[in-house]
Amino acid sequence: MNVETPKTLQPGEARCPGPSAQDIITADGQDVPAVLREQSYRFLGDADVPTERYTSRVFHDLEVARMWTRVWQFACREEEISEPGDYVEYSIADYSFLVVRTDSGAIRAYVNSCLHRGTQLRPSDSAGTAAQFRCPFHGWTWNLDGSLKEIPCRWDFPKVTDEGFRLPEVKVGTWGGFVFINPDENCQPFEDYLGVLPEQMKIWPLEDRAIVANVRKVIRCNWKVTQEAFMESYHVLATHPQALAYLGDANSQYDIWGDHVSRQLNTQAVASPHLGEVSQQVIADAMLMDLGHAGEGNMLKVPDGMTARQVIAKGVQESIGPALGTDLSHLSISETLDTIEYFLFPNFHPWANITVPLVYRFRPNGNDPDSSIMDVLIMRPCPKDGPRPDPAPLHILGDDEMFSDAPELGGLGPVFDQDTSNLERLQIGLKAARKPGITLGNYQEARVRHIHQTLDKYLAG
Repeated sequence: MNVETPKTLQPGEARCPGPSAQDIITADGQDVPAVLREQSYRFLGDADVPTERYTSRVFHDLEVARMWTRVWQFACREEEISEPGDYVEYSIADYSFLVVRTDSGAIRAYVNSCLHRGTQLRPSDSAGTAAQFRCPFHGWTWNLDGSLKEIPCRWDFPKVTDEGFRLPEVKVGTWGGFVFINPDENCQPFEDYLGVLPEQMKIWPLEDRAIVANVRKVIRCNWKVTQEAFMESYHVLATHPQALAYLGDANSQYDIWGDHVSRQLNTQAVASPHLGEVSQQVIADAMLMDLGHAGEGNMLKVPDGMTARQVIAKGVQESIGPALGTDLSHLSISETLDTIEYFLFPNFHPWANITVPLVYRFRPNGNDPDSSIMDVLIMRPCPKDGPRPDPAPLHILGDDEMFSDAPELGGLGPVFDQDTSNLERLQIGLKAARKPGITLGNYQEARVRHIHQTLDKYLAG
């Protein structure tokens, strides 16, 4: 009898035994958008990543000087500055900017610093409407287009000219209803920086979605520690054990395009490969329970011959669609249920799916390498008819509050609490470690490695 010799796998070739994400989508028996069939993984090496990248003040300062001041970064949504005079303050490290809608309808971004003695023109984390930007200290005032309007006692400042004292501007770009800024006047063009992202996501127009939840929390760890916790599913087994009954974790798909874009595709309403065989009804019950639908009359029965994916997808389309005034029946099961999480370097995470329509943003908390800001947005499709909903107000959680204290997050709040419960301990452990680097999985944590390799290119100039 001939015995087949096991194939010798090269580094990065190994995959979880059992059905892949593509196998599960194929088993749905539906046509899906071609973008969901794309696969773009490449082996990025297996060297340890130095722990100092998360703990060192020197490394943090280098990131600020050579990366944060040179990259395109999500500052606000267009609907947050929909009318002339509307503005949002955006800060990164010690830098502060005002993103404003001018009288002409254009979006501009200015350095948030008075050209007299440097006072912030608007406070940190502020947003609102202004007819002008007036310094609260001595009253120097600028128009919305950045031009100098007024200086008290101007006779005492003969060197000041209108043209020479315009508010300094930074670059602005818009995509999908998001407003991005870049402090570097010689930066890469925004359209080039986005890479394949617009093409990949064109069938899921994020400009047609509205913010229904906007929650922010300070996490006591480095911004990369926080962000990387949301870029792989390897942690689900230990951190989210309640999700194993309905989430394909170890068989998730990871894709990388260029320097700036990556993607994670998780199939839902299927059991984790860690569990083996699980009945379709158990899968459906577990998923609805964890998403906060238990006890609301929304528990679904899975008929013989059908799958939990089929039943839950149909239920989601029939419940969410009418509530939003939008027909979702044209969506495939995968588009309806699966988590399709894209990433744009350095810190922007838009999700394409309907069931969990999230956007994440992660950044340093001021100039502290041991503290980070995590922003969570939920964005639902806008109704086809009627006015666009106003964006939900920003809810900043206090130090003693958890994500589960934000009712607008629904069943996602406790899940985020599970994630963030690890992070302060992780930061402390990194500082205590004698091992000089962290060890990453070749496939499941490839997106984490991808961040560091792109970051290195900016640090090298």
